[in-house]
Amino acid sequence: MAISNWPSSDRPREKLLQKGPTALSDTELLAIFLRTGVTGKSAVDLARELLLHFGSLTNILSASQVSFCKIPGLGIAKYTQLQAVLEMARRTLGEDLKHGDAMNSPQLARDFLRLSLANKEHEVFIGIFLDAKNHTIAMEELFSGTLTQTSVYPREVIKRALYHNAAAMIFAHNHPSGVAVPSHADKILTQSLKQALALIDIKVLDHFIIGNGTAMSFSEHDLI
Repeated sequence: MAISNWPSSDRPREKLLQKGPTALSDTELLAIFLRTGVTGKSAVDLARELLLHFGSLTNILSASQVSFCKIPGLGIAKYTQLQAVLEMARRTLGEDLKHGDAMNSPQLARDFLRLSLANKEHEVFIGIFLDAKNHTIAMEELFSGTLTQTSVYPREVIKRALYHNAAAMIFAHNHPSGVAVPSHADKILTQSLKQALALIDIKVLDHFIIGNGTAMSFSEHDLI
């Protein structure tokens, strides 16, 4: 049965307008994004199949163009729409982070970093530069590497921190494997950066590791 023939209270768009977006399931939210289904399948049916295929909304959002467009009923138009939605979300979170206190908004920082790094196919190391009140001055991709590692040079980090006149920093990097667990090398690097920056009175407040839909905080695990 077409969605237009459903009772109005069951239609995703009407339900969102009546009860708000939080009342909708992942399938219903995705159906609103898709707008239309394919022959023999409503948008809700297609959304349900997508979630079964990819496993989660996070995996759909981070899917490559090739894997996304392989699904019947999807294509480059839907993929570009999805990327536009993701970029708007990233920019919104980035603006909120820039105008707020990064340490009083840990979930905001976590969400921004997840959206920025979760779908990268290679390791990327990011620095967030903060002023004395923990307000964000700038965010930069400092280094990028391969599928399994990134070379990070404390001297270059110090140069950028001095350029921004930062009082503190937060670091983040992704694990393309999807496992947000710090390696021994990650722990050594974090301590090296903390010690190097301490010489010029810059604090390292946290280091996030971004995996498949998760973000692990060094600070929350007493590793910094």
